[in-house]
Amino acid sequence: MKVLLTGATGFVGQEILRQLHGAGHSSRILARDPKSPRAQQLARSYSAEVHSGDILDASSLPEALAGAEAVIHLVGIISEAGRQTFERVHTQGTENVVKAAQRARVNRFVHMSALGTRANAVSRYHQSKWAAEEIVRQSGSGWTIFRPSIVYGPGDGFVNLFAQMSRISPVLPVVGTGRSKFQPVRVEDVAACFVKALSEPRSVGQTYDVCGNEVFSLEEIIDLIMETTGRKRFKLHLPLWLTRIQAALMEFVFPRLLGKAPPLNRDQLLMLQEDNVGDPQPAMELFGLKPRSFREGIMVYLTHPAGSH
Repeated sequence: MKVLLTGATGFVGQEILRQLHGAGHSSRILARDPKSPRAQQLARSYSAEVHSGDILDASSLPEALAGAEAVIHLVGIISEAGRQTFERVHTQGTENVVKAAQRARVNRFVHMSALGTRANAVSRYHQSKWAAEEIVRQSGSGWTIFRPSIVYGPGDGFVNLFAQMSRISPVLPVVGTGRSKFQPVRVEDVAACFVKALSEPRSVGQTYDVCGNEVFSLEEIIDLIMETTGRKRFKLHLPLWLTRIQAALMEFVFPRLLGKAPPLNRDQLLMLQEDNVGDPQPAMELFGLKPRSFREGIMVYLTHPAGSH
């Protein structure tokens, strides 16, 4: 099957490309800069085509979709900067890709959402993700929606963040109580869902939580990371009022002075106050997933010499 993949150069996208190649699919990467070293390296590694395009520029999409049989749409952001807002990237961008796929008569659309997405969500992140889901559901195509939890693996931005901080700091910050619940999931399992869904008719018209079968608090996750790396660090619980001030300052400074999205924003703090849990069984059973324990999963790369890079 010829598959157009948006967000291919991201953490999850690269693993999906690897599994698409392994399953015998023909991949096509949509890239804002098709000549970038990462896009070119992925194209060579997985025999993929690279097409220039931007989901926020509808006119750039028809050529990339010509001849495609399926779309895997992954593009998303966790923090905003300039024109890259949640509403533009998640909602308008998804609408652009859906409409272009309809015009190209692409009948299979597999969409990346996020665990916790729902109507009347508190955070703008989840609100924009819900609006995108609605666009996909109303598209009339053979759609499948996946809602991953925190995704971990070599090169992730979550487990590795705490591991790297612990290398240089004797203190690790914990926002609020640290009691919010999460169900981390391996990047290999997330990618397997997307790739297997392409040839699984029972997944059409369905929305799946993609999460591990273990539930941890944020503080328990940090403790496991420290245990795995053999480090002991003091955990400093930061009150929410203080982190809101810090996040507001970062939202002001980073886009204006550095031209980057802030590493922390107030929307993330809203989400950190909620439990981020779901039901992993439907996806696990349909796609035959056999997840490792979180402890075993992170040990594979955190204890490897290159694992915490």
